[in-house]
Amino acid sequence: MPAIPNASTRQDAIERRGFADEGERARLSQTALKAYGRLVAAWGLTAQQAAALLGVSVSTWERMKAGPAGKTLSQDQMTRISALTGIYKGLHLLFVDDMADRWPQLSNSGVLFDRRTPVEAMMSGGIPHMLEVRRYVDAVRGGL
Repeated sequence: MPAIPNASTRQDAIERRGFADEGERARLSQTALKAYGRLVAAWGLTAQQAAALLGVSVSTWERMKAGPAGKTLSQDQMTRISALTGIYKGLHLLFVDDMADRWPQLSNSGVLFDRRTPVEAMMSGGIPHMLEVRRYVDAVRGGL
């Protein structure tokens, strides 16, 4: 008798595939954009910063923000949002809310940042740098 898939089995399958499955991206896109919009507001990002972190132009970000319904995000965009929401969550586990939301905009002398803000560093470094910052935050809070 075949095993009945449960929620954790489904989540494991999604994580192994990443965001390559277009059906999963379509299913998750609206929620991801909503979460990203909240992150943008919490971190006090400008439209330029929000667009750059998402890897789109400012005009594209404004359209996405205004009406995300029906828009399927790319694998790249889903990866970016996933990394950034992971950073957001890690910061809120590490700091009280005010500091957690200010940290991405504070100048940082750490090796990953070179006296830039984490937002500036991630904008210039793209997905690889976002993933490094996520690992850094997780390591600082003892999550690794």
